[in-house]
Amino acid sequence: MAQENMWTNKYFVALMAVIACILWGSAFPVLKITYAELQIGPSDVSARMLIAGVRFLLAGLMVFAVQRLTAGQAVKVPRSNLMSLLLLGLAQTGLQYYFFYNGVAAVSGIKSAILNSVGNFFVVIFAHFVYADDRLNVGKILGLLAGFGGIVLINWQPDASIGWEFSLRGEGFLVLAGVTMAIGTFGAKRLGKTLSPTVINAYQLSLGSLLLLALGIPALQSGTLTPTPLFWALLIYSAFLSAAAFSIWYILLKHNKAGEVTIYRFVIPISGAILSAILLPDEQLTISILAALVLVAGGIGAVNYWQQANGRGNAEEHPQRST
Repeated sequence: MAQENMWTNKYFVALMAVIACILWGSAFPVLKITYAELQIGPSDVSARMLIAGVRFLLAGLMVFAVQRLTAGQAVKVPRSNLMSLLLLGLAQTGLQYYFFYNGVAAVSGIKSAILNSVGNFFVVIFAHFVYADDRLNVGKILGLLAGFGGIVLINWQPDASIGWEFSLRGEGFLVLAGVTMAIGTFGAKRLGKTLSPTVINAYQLSLGSLLLLALGIPALQSGTLTPTPLFWALLIYSAFLSAAAFSIWYILLKHNKAGEVTIYRFVIPISGAILSAILLPDEQLTISILAALVLVAGGIGAVNYWQQANGRGNAEEHPQRST
């Protein structure tokens, strides 16, 4: 009972939600540093997929291990759910992170952190058409306008010939990652009616990693990658941040309304941008980037506030995926 009270204490909830979001935000500079450490070229897709596959397989195994230790028994699901979990993993981990890892390779860490937030807004838009009791309202629309305004601003380049910096394999892939994340969210929510969110996450991370590993086979066969101690440290940290952040997030959702937790997601782009500016030597925060960050973070906060105000977002609602 004391532990449950701790996880419902509003100050502790805020602290743990912010910690989880900072962990997710740190993924952007860590991924950029990993690419630089291994000297992975822009066209070396298979190398990036191999790294992603190993990361999420490790993360899934970590979640399985934690669940086994806390529950005292193996994590099992009905055989009838395995195909749904496989499809979810292929879409939400496999396909999403195919777009994400390749998009980050072509875009700065700061810009990636901001663009990655677009998935939050797609979830709100899609929910309007999926759920009869989750329609758009004035507050959500204002939040969406602010969020997409930030996305437009971060891509606006007055010096460019067309005034717009946007490539399919860079910014486009990050937007597609947001779309696949949003679609996967609804699939995970549907599975969440019969399975615990932690179990869903463990299986979909592990099963989704198989697609990434398959795409990374050419890099494994070529032997061109030369792992360094720093790479191994970054890889283990990346797997840990996914396992730890999601474990914290799911516990928070178990004991609190989703709207009271997801409103802290605005911390992800902020922490991602700040950490990228600190850790990546060629990146810095500018006035336009700060303005875009305020719009996106404000949009995330607004749509989640109005989601909560509408009475949706109970403890069973599956959270939106992140990095």
